[in-house]
Order: sequence, then structure tokens, then C-alpha cells
Amino acid sequence: MAPPPPICLPFGIGGSKSRRRLSWSSSGTAQDHKIRHPHSPTSTMNDAAESITFHSDSERYDEIPSSLPEFHGMDSKGRPKLSRGNTMTGTKKSATSTKFGYGWGLGKKNKMKEAEAEAEEDRNRGSGSADSQTHLPVYEPPTSPPTRSNTKASHVSKTSQRSHESHRSHESRRSESTVRIQESPRAQDSLNLRRGDSQRSQASQASHATQSSHASRSTHRSAAQPASGPGSPKARPPLYANDSSSTLVGSALERKMNEVDSIRDYGDTTEKLEDLRRNMATHKLDFYIIPGEDAHGSEYVAESDQRRHYISGFYGSNGHAIVTKDSAYLFTDSRYWTQAQGQLDRNWTLVKAGSVDGPRDWIEWLTARVNDSRIGVDARMLSYEKATLVNDKLQRTTSKFIYPPQNLVDLVWKDKPPKSKAPIFIQPIEFSGVSAATKLVKVREWIKNHPPSLPSYSKGPARPEEVQEGTLITSLSSIAYLLNLRGSDIPHNPLFHAYLFVGLDTAFLFLDHDKTTPETGEYLKNLGVEIREYLDLWTFLRRREWGRGKVIISPQTSYAISLMLTHYRFTVAPSYVEQMMAIKNETELEGLRRAYLRDGVAFVKFLAWLEGKLLDGWDISEYEAASRLTEMRRTGKHFMGIAYKSISATGSNAALSHYTPRKSTAQLIERETPYLNDSGGQYRDGTCDTTRTVHFGRPTTEQCEAYTRVLQGHIAIDSALFPEGTSGIQLDVLARKALWRDGLNYNHGTGHGFGSFLTVHEGPHSFGNNVPLEPGNVITNEPGFYNEGKWGIRIESALAVKRVRTRGEFNGNVWLGFERLTCVPIQTRMVKDTMLTKEEKAWLKEHNQRCYEKLAPFLKDDKRALKWLKREAERGIGLATIPGGINIEWD
Repeated sequence: MAPPPPICLPFGIGGSKSRRRLSWSSSGTAQDHKIRHPHSPTSTMNDAAESITFHSDSERYDEIPSSLPEFHGMDSKGRPKLSRGNTMTGTKKSATSTKFGYGWGLGKKNKMKEAEAEAEEDRNRGSGSADSQTHLPVYEPPTSPPTRSNTKASHVSKTSQRSHESHRSHESRRSESTVRIQESPRAQDSLNLRRGDSQRSQASQASHATQSSHASRSTHRSAAQPASGPGSPKARPPLYANDSSSTLVGSALERKMNEVDSIRDYGDTTEKLEDLRRNMATHKLDFYIIPGEDAHGSEYVAESDQRRHYISGFYGSNGHAIVTKDSAYLFTDSRYWTQAQGQLDRNWTLVKAGSVDGPRDWIEWLTARVNDSRIGVDARMLSYEKATLVNDKLQRTTSKFIYPPQNLVDLVWKDKPPKSKAPIFIQPIEFSGVSAATKLVKVREWIKNHPPSLPSYSKGPARPEEVQEGTLITSLSSIAYLLNLRGSDIPHNPLFHAYLFVGLDTAFLFLDHDKTTPETGEYLKNLGVEIREYLDLWTFLRRREWGRGKVIISPQTSYAISLMLTHYRFTVAPSYVEQMMAIKNETELEGLRRAYLRDGVAFVKFLAWLEGKLLDGWDISEYEAASRLTEMRRTGKHFMGIAYKSISATGSNAALSHYTPRKSTAQLIERETPYLNDSGGQYRDGTCDTTRTVHFGRPTTEQCEAYTRVLQGHIAIDSALFPEGTSGIQLDVLARKALWRDGLNYNHGTGHGFGSFLTVHEGPHSFGNNVPLEPGNVITNEPGFYNEGKWGIRIESALAVKRVRTRGEFNGNVWLGFERLTCVPIQTRMVKDTMLTKEEKAWLKEHNQRCYEKLAPFLKDDKRALKWLKREAERGIGLATIPGGINIEWD
């Protein structure tokens, strides 16, 4: 048996390193401030510490900020030199350079390029080029010391006492920064910089670029005051207030400086509701329904379609609003109850749909209260399925639906954003695996094979008007999938607003002409798809331009379309295209494997970076953490954006299953509670969705037990074997069994399907319905537990359904299991090994070791991330215990 690991007494046991903060007086000297100061949650650096950077920054950047540091004199070769105040010296092994300009230690030095840059500078000086040395901005010291106030953030951080060897390793990572200056080919006054260690002063932005972030919350770091005297480095120049943009350069910096909160605050709802009620009175309405979906039934909608958000202030992805003559109600499920309570003002009442004493949904609530009432709704925003259900119930109350010619919320929405004009683009067959022409052939075969709509009394052959002549597709993801096209009309979803009619011999795409390009226009023409204006759909339906037969629509088609067709002209059937989408072909599956590997690399780099910063005494906000992970994903191949608003949550925010941090209100990540990150990237070859929960301090027994139960549920789903015909809801209990054992549970689904560079939520299968799982389905596995008002835990990985061989093979080769796509380690710090079975322990160790084997080749140039990954793969489960009951870290 190997000897136990060296005893390490972290977090204040046997000595600890205090969390440190750096502040600057107006004179520019470092001072330790003992008082707490108010600060903004949006940044991770001291408001006045503009020159501080992250250690392991060493890259050449194609783009740099327009604001540059002040130069102080010339060096021995006549070049301008920067004044720095850091006394630490040494040699740094940097990481690999990239052309993107994200300064978090992704590159290693290239001596040849440095030499070439130096030679180019010498040539420029010889030719009299001096533009790069003039008109540089001057540092502006802050008018008052930066302040912050966060009681938790101001506590002393409890960190681990490092061994002598690890201390030497840590110190060896510190080095003196190198700044190279040369004339940029893009502009005479722009410079290319090569940065070294992040703990050194470096180029700052101009004061105008940072004054807007003066109130930002910052990350704090301690630093010793430079010694004065002969031979010592010059004092650091005066610094001015900033946010964490000072650690970014190039396009990453530009995004940071120009970032705008994507969630609008529409303010008090009193006036809007009064205007809405005046419009309701015009149509003599008793109720007006405002769904959260758009005219295509989309879960996530464009800003111009966020009517429920505008009228109520609630911006969750699920919910309906109902306004009466004197009241207003918001209906949402358990995922958003706490969020809605914080976002609704005094004019609104939250109805908790699905609660023990509450209605199941807004339909049940409405039908129980109406009597001889007129209920207004925009029929485009209500699905055929829901509308027919409500109509059946309204008939018993002598109430009825009223469909005003215009959406009443649009009439009061004075500054309504315009619809997107972003062009559509082609998804190549190298990612889709099947051509659009082949998909259209399959859809037409399905139409031909669909039985005619015959009356029950009919005995003769079908008449032409009873035969299915085509299908109308309104789902945006189905249209994008079928035509191998993508767009940018909805944030985080590569979709475009359109309708598609597929006939036996024709096809019409109803789309804003501004969205097409010569390339996509020619592509659609070759497919035999005719482009019509988006609003021409209604003329097409009214004139029955497809012929005499019937049109197949799905139950999710808008009720307005069914009203236009009348029941004599359409047949309702489950979407065939949705079923095609759900079964991923081998090209799509291989693309998802690559995308999740790429996303895993970014996730590991992020977790290593975040842990290192927190252990070094920095304070990082939820918002900043989410932004950093996005920037790390951005360097990945085929990256197209994030798949949804990132969930980056600490403390009580993690107890909100769908919490999204905002720049102005994000909390600092706590050391006492778990940190939850649920996020994913959109890549041309796949859509990713991953959640990991980690702890940066001393987890409590309660947290460890809950985390272990969640992990056991996660393992149970991942390891499940089941016969063909098994649905997701039949497996759902496996994820909850361990939690139920302790009387715990979670109020959201265990998992959902997702797309191949499409939407992050895709059906029809899930762990919450009776649709059988089939080989080629992909689905998430995400049990959790949420201690309301305190903390939350969730572990999510993506799975692909596959055939497996079993020993018994009862009924033949009909057995299915899961392939795990996600490749991110699961932290073992919060796991109680005594609660796990032998098989569960083996699964956990195998998973983390597998992550190391797959990801390590991509992390050779990021020593910090590689070391973190290796440690997670090799460390023991939970915390070791020494005599006296003291728990210690394995590593």
C-alpha cells in the first residue's frame, strides 16, 4: 500500500495565507485598506489597479486597445520603455500564442518572432517612423481611493498551506513581463504587444475607456510596495479606476468594453398596464393572454418578440401572463418561482404553476374563473394544441376567444426593437451529414404515405380534396434542419424567422428577402425551393395555392394558421421533421463528440484559472467568471457563440435552477458554498450543454451529502441499460432514487434532447415524457438539488443512446445504453466516499481518468490547466481524515 499523501492543513489549520486586496491612493502607491468599500459586481480587478494582469499571460496579439501606457524615457537602443513597479524577477515559461488575443496564458514565447519584431522596429526608426511613440494617453490617477462593500468578500480567505515543493513550483511560475512595441500594419498609432507575467504592470487603456466602469466590482489582489533605492525597479506609475478589462487585449478587450447587458429592464409596469387595459376595453375584453412564445412556438425568442417580458418584467424562458380589468397574473413553473418573485413589481401576482395547492397551468386557472367572458389573445402566439384544449373547456362556461387584428402589447410597446435582418447561411454537408435534397425526398415520401383524411362513413376511394398534398412547417429549428440553413435572428440560437411549405412537387420558403445572399439564393433555387416574402404566407393559405388537397400541420402550429385553413383543409399529425432531427446520423454524432471535446478543453482551462485566482486571494464575480469561460471557448475551432445565457451562480443564486448573472448585480463567488456553472458553446459541428458544481473552500457535511446523492443519480442514469421501447420517463426515477432516500428532490426535468448546431432544447424525447429512446438520440443527464436561499448543486453531462451487448441478450439485440459525450472532470472534494458503492467509486475514477487521457493532449501548452486536470484525475475521493477528526485535502 502506498503511503498516505503529505498532511496538508488548509484553510487556516496550521497557518494560512490571508486573502489579499490591492488598492491605490491618488499618488499611485500601494496601500492595504482594512475597511470595506462598495463596488460593482462586474469586474475582477481593483477599480484602480489598471496595470495588474493575470500570471501566465504571454502572447502576441493581432488587435490591441487604442489606449496605451505612458512611456518614460528611452532605453539604450533608443526605444521607448514602460515604467513598472514590480520587484519580482525571473524567467517565465509562457504558454502558446494564438492569433485571437485572449490573454490568459495560452501560448509560449517565439524567440524568432521577437527578433523579427525587434528588427522591424530598428528599420522603422531608421526610416524616421515615430508615429507609434507620439500622442500617447497619460495615466489619470483616481480622485479618491477605490471603495468596495461585500461582507463575505471582505472576509479573510482560508487557503491551504502549501508544501515546500509546491511553493517552489508556484514561485517558478512568476516572471517578469516583456513588452515589445512595433508599428502595426493596421494603423500608424496602433501597437502589437507581447505580454509576460500577469502580475506585472502592462499597457493600460485611456481614461475615457475606463471611466464608465469606475463603479464596477473588481477583483482584489495584494502586492508589496516596491522598494526604493539604487538598482530597484521604478515605482509603478499612478493608476486609475478600471474593471477587469485591463487583463484583456485585442478583440476580447473590445467586446468587454462595448458589452451591453442583453437583458433589458423595462421599469415600472403601471403605465403599460393602463395602456393595455384601454386597448382591452376597445375590444370589450375581460382577459388578455400574453404567451411567452413567438409565432413559431419558440422557447427562446428574439428581442422583438419578448412581449411577456416587456409587459411584466419577468424574463425567464417559460411563462404566460394574463391581464384582467383590474389585476395581472404571471404563471411559471418551479424553475422560475424565486426569480419571478424578484422581478415582478407590485402590479403583478405570481401564480406557481404545478405547486401543491396551485393550478397545474394557466389553462386550468383560467377555465376555473371565466364565465360568459371574452378572452383576448393573439392567435399567432397560441398553438393549435393548446387553443383546442382551452376552447373545449370554455364551451362549458359560455366564454369565448376573441382575436384582435393587432397584438395589444405591440400597440403599447413604443420602443419595440425591429426584427433582425441578419442573413442566412449554409450548413455544409461536412457537418450535417445528409444533404437538404435527400431530406426533402424523405419528407415527400412521408407525405405520400400519409393516409387520406376520409370520413368514417366513406367506403369509396379518396377524393382529391381528401388526399395530403403537402406539409406546412412552422418550427424554426425544423426549417433550419431540413434545408441545412442557419441564421442569427434569435440570441444563442442559429435560427431565422421563416415558414416552409413542402409539396409533392413544389416548395416555398416564406422569408424576408433581405436575409438572402446570392449564394443562399442560388442554393435554394437548386433545391427547387421558391422564396416568397415572410408575410405572403397568409395570402398563400387564403388562396389555397398548393392545390385541392389537404395540408399536414403539427399540433404546435399556431392557431392562426389553422383558422386560416379551416378544418376542411388541414390534417394534424406529429412533426416528421422533428423525428428526423432527433435521430442523429453518424456525421452529426462524430461532430458532437468533437464539439464536446473542444468544449471540455475550455471548461477545464476555466476551472483551473478560476480555482487558481480564488486560491491566490482574488475575488471573482459570477458575471466575470461566465465571461471568461466564453472567451476561452471562443478560441475553439468552429465556435459560433454560446448555446444559451450562461448560468454562473454562487451561494443562494445557485439555488435558482435557471439563474443568469447580470453585470450590475452579480455576486462575488463564495468560498463557503458550491459554485455552479451551467453553460455551453455553439459550434458548427454541435451544440453543447454542460454543468459542473465545484467548491473552493471547506464543504459542509450537508453539502457533501447532497452532492453525493446528486452524483449517485447522475451515475445511475449514465450506467443504465434498457430494452428498446423504454421511454425517458421510465428511467427518470433512477436519477431521483438516491435523493429520495434522504427525502430530497428537484423540481425540473432530468434531461432533454439537444441539437447539432441548433437549439439546446430539442424533442420529442426527454426524461419527462413517454417517447421511446432510440439509437441516435442525444439527451442530457442533469439531476440536482437546491437548498433554497442557501446553495444549489447540479451535475450535467450529455449522452448519446447506443446499442449495447449484454450477457443474456434476452429477446435478441434489443438492449440500449448511453455513450457519454461530455468530457469535463467531476470534482471529488464534496463526495462522501462512505456513501458510494464500489461500482460508483470505480465509475467516478474512470470518468476523471478518461477526461485526463482525452484532454491532456490539447493542454500541453497550458501548464496550469494540465496540472489541474492531472490532479483531479489522480486525487482521492472526498477529504482525508487525520486523528482528531480533522479533514484534509488529498492533494
